Order: sequence, then structure tokens, then C-alpha cells
Amino acid sequence: MIFASIDIGSNAIRLLLVNIFEDSKGALTMVRTAFIRVPIRLGSDVFSNGQITHEREQKLLKTLSAFKTMIEVNEAVGYDAVATSAMREASNGTQIITRIEKEIGIRVKIVDGQEEAEIIREAGETSTNSTSPMTMFIDVGGGSTEISVQKNDSFINSQSFNLGTLRSLSGTTDLGEWTRLNDWLMQFEQHFGQIECVGSGGNINKIVKLFGDKEKKIITLKQFENAYKNLSKLSVSERMKVYNLREDRADVIVPASEIYLKIMETIRSNYIIAPKIGLADGLVINLYKNYQKNML
Repeated sequence: MIFASIDIGSNAIRLLLVNIFEDSKGALTMVRTAFIRVPIRLGSDVFSNGQITHEREQKLLKTLSAFKTMIEVNEAVGYDAVATSAMREASNGTQIITRIEKEIGIRVKIVDGQEEAEIIREAGETSTNSTSPMTMFIDVGGGSTEISVQKNDSFINSQSFNLGTLRSLSGTTDLGEWTRLNDWLMQFEQHFGQIECVGSGGNINKIVKLFGDKEKKIITLKQFENAYKNLSKLSVSERMKVYNLREDRADVIVPASEIYLKIMETIRSNYIIAPKIGLADGLVINLYKNYQKNML
């Protein structure tokens, strides 16, 4: 059965179409049939000016109209659409959400940071087979960073921080957020050096592909520090040329690296796994589980 999700992020808008199967033991197999990413960058407006401009709003509506057509022609059993940090903070966010439902017929839910973190953890839990007693799921986005922690498959805590790539590029990061992040991480101090990190998002996937073990989807702390050293010394145009990056990846990959490294160094993690999961994956997993409950 095909399920779909739409993630209206601060950096990009994503459509995911997934065919989900379940074996006799209840294990899920997810096969991506389509993944489309459009870098509209709502956060560029919001983090600098507090609202989404008419130009980006129009691009958003055109993108979502196309996404709805894709969902319909693929005959998805169900779909879900959420908006995150940029839409949460935009003064005209609610107005735009209302317009989307009225003109396109897509109902979008603005999720808070805690809920976003939980959805991402759901995706990570399904996609990894961690043998560590404690796992930390980290998602670095354009406007915020979501972290969830579980111990022996039991949820412990989650938190959202206003630390993101576009927020950093716009120079609007509140330095107090770094302190809040550090203070929050210290509650797990007794487990430092034993926590397994699972990263999600396009930046960590690209960093692993370029500097880590792309087959095992893992990068060590030493490799990550080397990646940051090599990327940060280049201009955006040089990163594009040397590492064959799109411009909308070349500019955000360095601030993303800073956030991941800060977390890894604080909790003394020797590596991070990047199983190519994210908010969109968590949404389709939840859709499938709710579908199964309703069928009972």
C-alpha cells in the first residue's frame, strides 16, 4: 500500500511516496517510490523579516498543487502534511495554512518542536537496529534542531532547539540556545561515551557520503571533524565545484556540521549513523500504523 507525506520545512518542501509492507512478524519494509525536494527556503524570509513573502507563498502553493496531483495519480491510501519551524514562527503562517486548504485542498498541521522530534524518532527507531543501551536521534533542519533519546527501546526525553542552518546563515541565532542545548544534554552525562547517535536530514546524508562510510552509512567523529575542516575553509562556490554540491546544499552544509559536531563532542560520541530517514518517513509510518488500527 502506498502512503504519502508532505514536509513543509524551513529549507525545503518535500513529498515522499512509500510502499509499505509488513511481514508475518510485524516487521515493516518501506520502499520509496518517489521523493521530491523543492528548496523554497521559507526560513530565509521568516528568520530575517518575521513573515513569508508573497513570492515564496506563491511558490509554495504551486509546489503543493503539484504534490497533490502526484499523490492522487499514485492512488495513495492516505497522506499527511505538516509544517515546521519557519511556519511556526511566521506572522502570516496561519493565514497561509488556511489558504492552502481552501485553494488546494491539503490540510496542513503546524507541528511544534516536541512533536517534530517524536515523529523523527519514530522513523529512526524503525530504520535502525541499535545494540547500544541509549540512542540519540538528531535532526538538524533549516530553523531548528530536534533531539530525541531512548533507552532500551523506551522513550526518555525529547527537545527542540532554535538552532538551524538558515537561521545561522541569517545571523539570527540566539546564542542562549547553545547554552540551552548544552544544559539539556548534560542530563545524560552518566552515559556520555556510550550513546549511539542517529542523524537525519540531507546534510548529514551528504557528509557521510563525501567523508564517511557510505556503504555502512556511518561517519566517525574524526572523519566528521576532517569534513568540517575541509568544507569550512572553502567558499560556497568552491564547495559546489570541489564536492559537486548544489548551491542550496553548499551553503547550509557547514552550519549543519557545526551543530552535529557540537552535540557529538559534548556527549563524547565516536560516530554517527545516517540511515536516510526524516520527518517525512516518520509521518508515513504513523499513517500506516493508524490505518492498521482502523482496520481492526
